[in-house]
Amino acid sequence: MEVGARMSNPGATAERAKDKAKQTAQTAKLAAAGPWVEVPARLGYAVRGVLYITVGLLAVQVAIGDGGATTDKQGAIAAIGAQPYGKILLIVVLLGLAGYSLWGLVRAILDPLNRGTDPKGIAQRIGYLISGLSYGSLILPTARFIMGAGDSGGQSKGTQDMTATLLAQPFGPWLVGVLGLISMGGGLGQVYLAMTADFKKDLNLGEMSDGEVKMAVRAGRFGHAARGVVFSLLALFLVQAALHVDPKEAKGLDGALLTLAQQPYGPWLLGIVALGLASFGVYSLLSARWIRVSRP
Repeated sequence: MEVGARMSNPGATAERAKDKAKQTAQTAKLAAAGPWVEVPARLGYAVRGVLYITVGLLAVQVAIGDGGATTDKQGAIAAIGAQPYGKILLIVVLLGLAGYSLWGLVRAILDPLNRGTDPKGIAQRIGYLISGLSYGSLILPTARFIMGAGDSGGQSKGTQDMTATLLAQPFGPWLVGVLGLISMGGGLGQVYLAMTADFKKDLNLGEMSDGEVKMAVRAGRFGHAARGVVFSLLALFLVQAALHVDPKEAKGLDGALLTLAQQPYGPWLLGIVALGLASFGVYSLLSARWIRVSRP
C-alpha cells in the first residue's frame, strides 16, 4: 500500500525531494559559515591586503624614481621573505594563501553568500573559483621561499609558459582568445564594482561606524578601479598572444605594470594604478575584519 501511495502521488515525492535538497543546501551553507572557514578566510583577506600593499608601494617607488620594482604577488612574497624574521612572516602568508584559496572554493561551491544560479550569480561563482585556484597556485612558491629555494623572477614567465602550452593544443589560439575575453569580463566587472560600490553588500555595515564605512568604500572604489585597469591589460595581452600565436605576448601583473610605465606619462599612469592597488590592499585589510562569510 505504501509503495502504491508513493506511485500514485509523484508530486508529493518530488516535493519531499525538493525540500530535502533545500535542507541539504542550507546545512552546507551553515557549515560554510563556521569557524573552520571564517578564521582562515579572514586571515586570507589580511594576507591578500599585505601582498597588494607591497606590490603597490614597490610600483609607486618606480613611478617616483626611488627604486622599487614592478612586480606581482609572487614578487611581493619574495620581498616579505627578505625582511627580518622573513621565514616566520612567510609561514603566516602561506596559511593566509591556503585560507583565501579555501574561501574561494567554498564561495564557488557552497555559495554561502547566496549568489544563486542565475547568469550573474554563476559568473560571480566562477570568479570565486578562479580566485581560489589563483591564490592556491601561490602556496607552493611560498613554501619554496620558506625552504630557501624560491624564484622571485615574476609571474609573466609562468603566464607565458601556460600560454605556450595552451597554444600548442588543438584550437589553442581560440582557447587563449576565449580566456582573454573572459579576463576582459573580469576587468569590466572590477570597474563596475568601482562605479557602484556593490562590494558594500558583503561587509557587516551594521557593525561599522560611518567613518569606517566611508574608508572601506573609498579604498574599495579606488582599488577595484585599479584592478580593472590591470585585469583589462592582462586580457589584452592574452588576446594578442592568441592573434599572433605568440606566448611571449602574454604577461602577468608585473608585465602589466611595466607596460604602464613605458607609456606616455608612464610614471603618472603607473603611480595612479600602483596607489590603487595599495588601496585595494587597505580594503582587503578592512575586509579581514568586516567581511561577511554568509548571508541569510
